[in-house]
Amino acid sequence: MSSGYSSLEEDAEDFFFTARTSFFRRAPQGKPRAGQQDVEKDKETHNYLSKEEIKEKVHKYNLAVTDKLKMTLNSNGIYTGFIKVQMELCKPSQTSGKLAPSSNGCMNTLHISSTNTVGEVIEALLKKFLVTESPTKFALYKRCHREDQVYACKLSDREHPLFLRLVAGPRTDTLSFVLREHEFGEWEAFSLPELQNFLRILDKEEDEQLQNLKERYAAYRHKLEEVLSEAWKPGSQETIHVN
Repeated sequence: MSSGYSSLEEDAEDFFFTARTSFFRRAPQGKPRAGQQDVEKDKETHNYLSKEEIKEKVHKYNLAVTDKLKMTLNSNGIYTGFIKVQMELCKPSQTSGKLAPSSNGCMNTLHISSTNTVGEVIEALLKKFLVTESPTKFALYKRCHREDQVYACKLSDREHPLFLRLVAGPRTDTLSFVLREHEFGEWEAFSLPELQNFLRILDKEEDEQLQNLKERYAAYRHKLEEVLSEAWKPGSQETIHVN
């Protein structure tokens, strides 16, 4: 199916992620860039939540759930739950050659752990849809709705989507996730052979455009020369006699 439920714990061993690191992590140093303040704020909250605070938030989250996709809190403070990711891919992606569903525009539900990172979620989505392109070419965005306006912010690969879901609550009209390709200007996502291929394509298109332009001007010149030739033929001009 092109959309619906899937789990990072099903189908393959590399879809299963265990809690190998502590739930609490040190916030990265440095001033956050413009447009990332909300992400950094979430990181800070993540770092200082106690087990009791997590327990309370999970309880409140489950009370607000309307689609039965509740979170489960384990004794070690790690919790599992569901996130929904909108696939917004602007171009067809390379696949492994197997039967791959159309992923563009569909909503996919993932069952993940609070330890799963953005990078792991991206890899799982690409594998589910049999996309063979590098995960570095894609990014996960959080889309926030505040005061009748929509804000989109690209998440760091080290962020934890389930934590963001927990803090925001289950309503997708408040917070939603979107998988997109990187912006056109982010060339670092491409390998050297791919960049060289882009240059060859650009050279070819440039040659074609120049050839088309030359042919157009040659046609204009030919037409102009025909008109001038007709205008200067003997007898083509009227003689005006003045009495």
